[in-house]
Amino acid sequence: MLKNLLLIIVIILCRNAFSQDKDSTVITGEYSVKIDTIIIRGNYITEDFIILRELTFKQGDTLTSKQATYNKERVYSLDIFNQVKIYPVSVHNKIIAVIDVVESWYIWPIPFAELKNGDWNKISYGIDLAIKNFRGMNETVRINAGLGYDPSLTVDYIVPVLNYNENIYLDTRLSYNVVENKSLTAQQEYGAVFDQKMIDAQITIGKRINLFHNITFTTGYDYVETPLYFPGINASDKRIDRVLFVGAGYAFDTRDLAQFPKNGIYSSLGILMKGLGLNDINYQIYTFDFREYRPLFWDISGKWRFTTRLTSGKSIPYYDYSVLGYQERIRGYLHDVLEGNDYFLTSLEFFHPLIKDIDLNFDFIPIVPKQFLSYRVALYTEIFGDAGAVKQRIKSLGIRDFDSGYGFGFTMLILPYNILRIELALNDKFNSEIVLDLGLSF
Repeated sequence: MLKNLLLIIVIILCRNAFSQDKDSTVITGEYSVKIDTIIIRGNYITEDFIILRELTFKQGDTLTSKQATYNKERVYSLDIFNQVKIYPVSVHNKIIAVIDVVESWYIWPIPFAELKNGDWNKISYGIDLAIKNFRGMNETVRINAGLGYDPSLTVDYIVPVLNYNENIYLDTRLSYNVVENKSLTAQQEYGAVFDQKMIDAQITIGKRINLFHNITFTTGYDYVETPLYFPGINASDKRIDRVLFVGAGYAFDTRDLAQFPKNGIYSSLGILMKGLGLNDINYQIYTFDFREYRPLFWDISGKWRFTTRLTSGKSIPYYDYSVLGYQERIRGYLHDVLEGNDYFLTSLEFFHPLIKDIDLNFDFIPIVPKQFLSYRVALYTEIFGDAGAVKQRIKSLGIRDFDSGYGFGFTMLILPYNILRIELALNDKFNSEIVLDLGLSF
């Protein structure tokens, strides 16, 4: 207790010394210094420990300019700050690591309208309400309500720090959807387009082993209702599936900036066991994803990815097939839907900045809340190549089974809010298409 009190007094004194002492010196250029104290400024809502737990250094450690840049990106990856700066300051022969942050706006009621599959008869619309950094501990409450095509209601509650000492986190989801069947095989066998009612409830408990390693355990329940039963449409021999599932996962993540990585590795491995033999349902889904990001030369960076989704077991339903064409896509074949028991997808991309990261501040604008007045902006150009294939269980897979696409484009970052991509893609049949999308390619 006394030790903690003394530490608080030292930090307060250092804050005052840094803000008032004209002899304080900001250390710039290439440096390697031993840190006596860490202070955080600008986090009026966010708790200090949310930031401190992302750092690869602590009080008493040596901090280099390269490490400061890497740690700045890690803090920025929390996705709750408009700007982050980390730099050492010398005050009265003490070295203070200063972390300056500008907090984002945390309540976002955003209306949306989405055109599905380029069809004007398939428009979804509604509102997406996100409350980020709930209670200052980076918790997120998200409610998404959609009407029109594929009406849905989804509620998420994410707690990154459920237990600070044990590094336990929680992710919960409850969703209700009425979705048009996405399986072309099921549609052919049914003889018409049909809807399925789906209810999903799941809880994930995770443990952060250290800064880079995480494990998760998931359990949940799926309800899937189809108008008419026929073999393959459901996992059971009824038109309604009631599926209990459990799963486990592992992730390794050393990326610098999660929103737009330039350096590091991300890899994940997961297994989901569905049915567990109840209601005569028993099948498994395996996922693997590996991504590497590296700076190369002349400000050019490269990244590549390999991901696969495999299924095994008894009576895998069409709604749980592995599909390319929705969440995972081959640029050049964006509107083609490929489905099978398994899929394989790989991508390679090189990108170069046209406008390097710039911190924009519009503090001179009156009335507007200051959380809306600072942004991190950049513009990149890239070339890319994608290749992917699906596999049926009874068939072998060869190189000729892979569809491929390649092209070039531009990516604009307006962080922490979004990323806009516009690309021209050509496939291996020399057909072209324009890709206009939000978010990172991978």
